[in-house]
Amino acid sequence: MNLARLDLNLVVALRALLEERNVTRAGQRVGLSQPAMSAALARLRRHFDDDLLARVGGHYELTALGRVLLDRTTNAYDLLERLFASQADFDPAVENREFTLVASDYAVSVFGAELARVVHEEAPGIRLRFAQTPPTVVDDTATLLGAVDGLLMPHGVISDFPATDLYDDRWVFLVAQDHPGVADRLTRQDIARLPWVTYQRTYDAPAVRQLGMLGVEPRVEVSVDSFQLLPLMVAGTRRIALIQARLARLLAPLAAVRVMEPPYEAVPLREAMWWHPVHTHDAAHIWLRETAARVGRGMAGGSADRANGVANA
Repeated sequence: MNLARLDLNLVVALRALLEERNVTRAGQRVGLSQPAMSAALARLRRHFDDDLLARVGGHYELTALGRVLLDRTTNAYDLLERLFASQADFDPAVENREFTLVASDYAVSVFGAELARVVHEEAPGIRLRFAQTPPTVVDDTATLLGAVDGLLMPHGVISDFPATDLYDDRWVFLVAQDHPGVADRLTRQDIARLPWVTYQRTYDAPAVRQLGMLGVEPRVEVSVDSFQLLPLMVAGTRRIALIQARLARLLAPLAAVRVMEPPYEAVPLREAMWWHPVHTHDAAHIWLRETAARVGRGMAGGSADRANGVANA
């Protein structure tokens, strides 16, 4: 495919046609007359060798290819929009724009809140929007990163995209305060026999993959899409949960749980901000990444000791 021979305005027309499924409405949406949009549809049909929109009774429906193109066109449009919105200069004190970061509730709680505070102080016109990490993040990382400004996620889950390191953390276990089967220390036998509460796609986490290498297969009884729910799902039960020490320090006072050290040397956790290469040289994104890295560096020093204090409580 030779992109130089394509009219990228057709991406705008294609998105409108696939979403509206009506030539007149699609034209009104993008500011084209009905004949001009009909001509665009004809060009698209020749290019794809497919009707894209098929008349059924008094309305149009998407063909099989049209349904495939619907999501792809939206993603391509978002990426092109971000590409052409790139800036050579960026002054955070006077700019007015929004950045979207995909993150788990863990990352928002221990890092995003501080990032938002710093941005509020230094860039009053900048808005941050945190979107929940989707379960498909590993399967379609490129599409996700093309539609947002960054992804907060530890190393070891995704790769092959640029990233900047933010802060370090470590893994600990949650156990009910009154758990009858756990003494002062967890054992490997404990984590193998007791039921687990896990965070959605557990098998993507290096810490859980490590358990498999140790011969431990977690017996998952409950799965949730929020790290902050883990203490509530553990309290008053026989369940255990693997959780980040920084988050455990924040949440332990809210539920009747104990924070305990793993009975093995758990792999470390290094949180990073990942982005699509299209953003690499954009001045606004450079500022965002540098600010995020600075906030992350500010979290170092003393945090590990505080986390240890919780684990030994």
